[in-house]
Amino acid sequence: MKKLLLAAILFGGLLLTAFRVAPGTLTPDERKYAVDYFLKTKARLTKDLKGLSEAQLNWKTDTSRWSIYQCTEHIALAENVIFQWIQMTEHQPATPEKRSEVKLTTEKLVSMTIDRSHKFQAPEMLRPETKFPSTEAALNAYTLRRDSTIAYLQTTQDDLKDHFLAHPLFGTMDLYQGLVFLAAHSERHTLQIEEVMADPNFPKH
Repeated sequence: MKKLLLAAILFGGLLLTAFRVAPGTLTPDERKYAVDYFLKTKARLTKDLKGLSEAQLNWKTDTSRWSIYQCTEHIALAENVIFQWIQMTEHQPATPEKRSEVKLTTEKLVSMTIDRSHKFQAPEMLRPETKFPSTEAALNAYTLRRDSTIAYLQTTQDDLKDHFLAHPLFGTMDLYQGLVFLAAHSERHTLQIEEVMADPNFPKH
């Protein structure tokens, strides 16, 4: 009986090891980096928005620029849409042959995403159009989705390395990079909020 139990434990351990190192799953370092980045960018956005008045939330530097509310709405919409895109792609057959199409490192992808010297046009579905009744509602939607994504990153064993997204600006990226891009997208528009707040004409209250 003891031999059978020992054999079962050893066999289970081998299976667990194989599962942990299966192609496409995250390494401990990748998992920590992504989770930490998601937490950091969430905290920064939440801190920036705390205590702002309606006048401050809706003020624009000019009519062509987004207000803080509009930036927050865009962040909240993208948080959900991009994650759904990643999840739908993960449920498709793996395409490891596309690995050679990935041209950017994860670090370069982040640096290009948060570079505010380059402006991009938001897709139609992600343009702010007062889809939330308030900035607080937009932030709550963002927080719910963000917390769920963090929980996913902390435990997932999904194949995130052999499934790929075709981004219109950054080209082919694997799903791990797609998730990191999602956090970087939040940081990019948090920086945009901080630009609005730094304007000398920004309302004092």
